This record gives sequence, C-alpha cells and structure tokens, in this order.
Amino acid sequence: MTPKETAKRLGEMARICVLAILVASAVWASPARPGYAGEKPVRVLMVSDIHFEPFRDPGKVAQLAAAPVSKWAAILGTAPSAGGAERFAALQNACHAKGTDTDYTLFASSVEAMRADASGAKFITVSGDLLAHDFSCKYAEVTPRATRSGYEAFAAKTLEFVMEELRGAFPGVPVYAALGNNDSGCGDYQLDAGDMFLKVIAPAISADVPVGERGEARRDVAAGGYYGVMLPAPMQHTRLLVLDDIFMSKKYSTCGGKADPAPAAEQIAWLRGQLDQARRAHDNVWVMAHIPPGIDPYSTIRKMTDVCAGDKPVMFLKSSALPETIAEFGDVVRLAIFAHTHMDELRLLSANNVGGHEETVALKMVPSISPVDGNNPSFVVASVDPSTAVLKDFQVIAASNQTGVGTAWHEEYDFDRAYSTTAFTPASVERLIAGFRADPEAKTQASHEYLELYFVGGDESSLLKPFWPEYTCALDNDTAARFRSCMCSAGRSQATEPESGAEDQ
Repeated sequence: MTPKETAKRLGEMARICVLAILVASAVWASPARPGYAGEKPVRVLMVSDIHFEPFRDPGKVAQLAAAPVSKWAAILGTAPSAGGAERFAALQNACHAKGTDTDYTLFASSVEAMRADASGAKFITVSGDLLAHDFSCKYAEVTPRATRSGYEAFAAKTLEFVMEELRGAFPGVPVYAALGNNDSGCGDYQLDAGDMFLKVIAPAISADVPVGERGEARRDVAAGGYYGVMLPAPMQHTRLLVLDDIFMSKKYSTCGGKADPAPAAEQIAWLRGQLDQARRAHDNVWVMAHIPPGIDPYSTIRKMTDVCAGDKPVMFLKSSALPETIAEFGDVVRLAIFAHTHMDELRLLSANNVGGHEETVALKMVPSISPVDGNNPSFVVASVDPSTAVLKDFQVIAASNQTGVGTAWHEEYDFDRAYSTTAFTPASVERLIAGFRADPEAKTQASHEYLELYFVGGDESSLLKPFWPEYTCALDNDTAARFRSCMCSAGRSQATEPESGAEDQ
C-alpha cells in the first residue's frame, strides 16, 4: 500500500470513528433510553398502610416508651400483661376506633412473608401511614400526664421501629418511606412544617439514601417530610421523589388547628424543580406519596353527591396542583405510587403539556397491611425494567386471615395474567379504564377481576358494583370538572349509597 493509499485509508477510519462516537452520543442523550436485550427485571417490594399498633397491650406502653427501639421486639414478644385484652377493648371504645390495626403478631407474620415472597428485592417502598389510627388519643388515654414532647418521642420511636424491622428482614436493601396522614407528632392530618417530630425521624427516613445525597435528604425531611434519591443499581438513571402530601389534604391543619398553605406550595415548587432537573438530565422518575390525587369516589357516593346537578365531588386533596405537576412531566415520570384507601387500585393522571399534547402517568395504589377495614393484609412484589423504570408486572401477596396467627400467605393475583397485558404503563392502564367504562354493568372478565381483587381477601365485589360507572369515571378524571363531564355527558345515573368500604384513612 502506497503512502497515499495509507493516508486515505486512515482518513476513512477516522471518519468512521467520529461517526460512531456521534451516534453513540445521540443515543445516550436521547430522552428515551431503551433497555438492552437480556436485562433482568428488578424485584421491588411495595408496602403501605402498616398502621402499627403499639397499644395492643397497654400494659407494655411504659416499657416501650422507656426502652430504645432495639429492645422493642423483645418487649412486644413477651407474654401479654394481665388484663391486656380488656384494657385494649376499653381503649378502642374510648377513642371510637372503627377497627383493629396491625399488632406485633400480625406485623411479624407480614415481615416474614415479605422476606419469603420478595426475596431478592433491590429496594422497598413504603407509601405512608406507618402509625396506627387514633394514635394521639390512645397515647393520651394510656399515658397519665401526657406531654407533647412525650407524644412526639413515642410516635417517632414507633415509626423507627417499623422501619428497622423492615431493614432487619432485608439486610442491605434500601427502604424508602413516605409519611401518611397518621404519621405526625401531633395528630391525624395535623403537622407543622419543620417541627420536632420531623427533625427526630429525619435520620430514620433518610438512612438508606446514599451518603452523597443523605445530608440534603435529611434536611428536606426535617423541613417538610419530602426528599429525593437516586434508586440503587441495577436501576439506571432513575430518581424517586417522595412527598408528604398531608400538607395538600383537604383535611390538613397545623398542630394548632389552623390552615397554612405555605408547606404545600413549597413542596410543589420543590417537586417541579426536581422534575425539571430530571427532564434536563434525561432521568426517569418515580413519584411516591400517601394520599392519592383526584376524586374520592366512595365518599362522593356515600354523601349522595349529585354532581350532575352542580354538587362538587369529594376530593382527596384540596387542589389539583399535585396531579397536574406530575402529569405535566409525563415524559419523565414512569410511575406514581400512592395508597391511603387500603384497597388495590389503579389510576391514570393526565394533563395538557406544552403545545396541547396530553401527558399521562400510570398510578398504582398499594393495598394495606392493616386489616382495619375488614380486608386481609397484603403487599405487592413488582418487576421493573431497570433501564426504562417501567413497571413490567406485579403480584399481590395476601394473608389468609387478619390476625397473623396461623396465617398462610399466598399470591392473590398477577397483574399481567389477570388483565392480559405486558406492563403497567399509561397505555395499558388507559385501555383497562376504557374497557371498564364501556362495561357499566361489569360483565366482562376484566371488570369482574377488578371488582373481585379491589378488596383483598374475599368476594367483596358488592363494595364497588353498585357504583361501578361512577367509580370508573374517577379512575382517569382527577379534577371535578373532568369527573362531572364523564358522569353527566354519558347520562350516567347517581348510584345508591354503598353499605361499607374504604374512605379517607
């Protein structure tokens, strides 16, 4: 080969190398990062509404309050104190409790089932309400001369105990928790931004955030109960943004009983900033909080609300800022995780983006461990594509009873098999909802499956069937105007009042 031919060949090779680099750079910079063939799905454990009950044996409360969290399991595992059952029944009556939450026996059974059925999970999500219902009332009844600081300390210890039990069952596996409306240092739906309760629990909530992000996460939790974290490998370029949407609830007040819109506004601004950063970095995002956005269909029907005559439906949150913000960034948000109703549900968030394009986000509502509504405890084991952060499939694992005594845990259903789909995506959720709405009498197999699986642990389709058309309108219409349009333009009739079921928790 002559020197001239050699130079020509080297020039051709250089152009090829430059072209290859440009192509690779374009692929890496593109918003959609496709998965690589052969990548294994990531297993994820999703838990919610544990509502741990430390007052189940009132005689042990003083011991628990005085002991470090590391000693709680030993104390709770000892023989019941004399008259414990009678004292707990009196406590329930005094606090007007509507049911029984998760005691230590049931919690231990649940954690053991999680360890068995979610083996190999790479991270765990807890979408709020770690503390039992009526927590502040029960503490005041059991503890003579109760003080605010004593209550804050006991509530914080209880939350830390739940987190440590989960971490102990999955050594080295990160646990990411959101706070629910019961997770407070003063009372249900009450919280002050930056209060002592948030400061005390901040280390426990942020403990599994990587060291480089932990300081910021701890400060954010202490300020408002929210934080962000990059999900661990093998997840790729995926952020989890965790909110404390108690501040956005229509029932929210400060610990002093006053309205305060500032914490909600600050949190929405933080969320928007995080989502904007993720969009510019071409990261995937999961958003997790406790109280779902949109319509509360059960309460709307129970109150005999006639939306077609101009009545307003009952909303979970006081404004549409949260769902609109999440859906606006539907190009980067791959999943929204909520809970609160204790039922196994799905929803679709949507919003018009720049240029009128409608973005959508699939929303998974995780069922409860607490059996307070008469449902059997359950949790979710999910499979996720690590490169796209898409929820490929999930199984709901349910208990055979509500006590944890002699309890067998089994797979209640598999999402893909039950609904003949291949992933939990906006497109698949949209198709499911459209099918439900086109079936007002719930005669199709998909509608039948949803009705049967909504209430974990038995055939309780009667909870939903009487107002199935109204319920289906709530699944993808998260504003009052859109819900009214769905309900009324199709000539849907108002359903009769449901007999029982889940409402605001």
